[in-house]
Amino acid sequence: MKDKLDDILKDFQNRVVSISSIQKLEDLKVEFLGKKGALTSVLKNLKNVAPEERGIVGKLANQIKVSINGEIVAKRAEIENNLVNEKIASEWLDVTLNSSKSQLGGIHPISKIQYEIEDIFMSLGFSVLDGPHIETDYYNFEALNIPADHPARDMQDTFYFDNGAILRTHTSAIQVRGMEKIKPPFKVIGPGRVFRVERTDASHEAAFHQLEGMVVGEGINVANLISTMKTLLREIFKKDVEVRLRPGFFPFVEPGFELDISCLICNGKGCSVCKQSGWVELMPCGMVHPNVLKHGGIDTEKYSGFAFGLGMDRLVMMRYKIEDIRHFHSGDLRFSGQFV
Repeated sequence: MKDKLDDILKDFQNRVVSISSIQKLEDLKVEFLGKKGALTSVLKNLKNVAPEERGIVGKLANQIKVSINGEIVAKRAEIENNLVNEKIASEWLDVTLNSSKSQLGGIHPISKIQYEIEDIFMSLGFSVLDGPHIETDYYNFEALNIPADHPARDMQDTFYFDNGAILRTHTSAIQVRGMEKIKPPFKVIGPGRVFRVERTDASHEAAFHQLEGMVVGEGINVANLISTMKTLLREIFKKDVEVRLRPGFFPFVEPGFELDISCLICNGKGCSVCKQSGWVELMPCGMVHPNVLKHGGIDTEKYSGFAFGLGMDRLVMMRYKIEDIRHFHSGDLRFSGQFV
């Protein structure tokens, strides 16, 4: 029996040397120490050993079991260490090597102009407000004097949710929220992204950026509106810009106007951005409708005001002579990298 145990140990030691995988090592362990393994069979047959030798054989068998387990543990560590070294050798990267020059990030041109405009308005005494992208019908339409049958409510123009909420179609909704919290006199702007169902082209996008402005106080008139707009454009373009006012209908202002600027891309000669007209529609504006002021809890007998909605995408296009509004949402680093 002693000879058999010695043979089992030698057989294990001869075979474990060539093992190179964890799975094969596990198979070898089962073959020798499993329920039907060679060493286990010897232990099960101890009852057939003569009583005077049973203790000696049992002790030797246990010693061999401990030895086999020890060698399995050592072999497992060796295999795992070899696997780690192989992986390190195949995936090694020298981080001290000079890599290609990384690209510097920058502020998107629309954000850049927005911050600049905010600074200009704050220097004129304006406060900056914000509002949610997902709005209610009340703030986006009703409180802005837009009746239920107005074309702006048409599903072709507005993105609706199943619960009746909408993606705001203009930043004018920020006006109403502001009037609920601020008492006149006040001067506020509200920049942000707006959404409309649009056919995209060089000057139209389904998601674009506006900056809403509103001034309310005693004796506010159209002359104050024009003066403010000219000051803004002069600060942005660093020169006087030719503008024109056209009559326009907007339910939230009366009278209402369209403010256009001479196209700075073609210098008024006509291009795809200005649709060959030489003029670019920049913002609707006008005197705040009394109904809107009433929704904001403002006394219309005492106060008046003007409001405007500046199209920031088109303003940025004029500033940097960008010929297509769709570049802003392209995610093309070749485009945005020009403004770092």
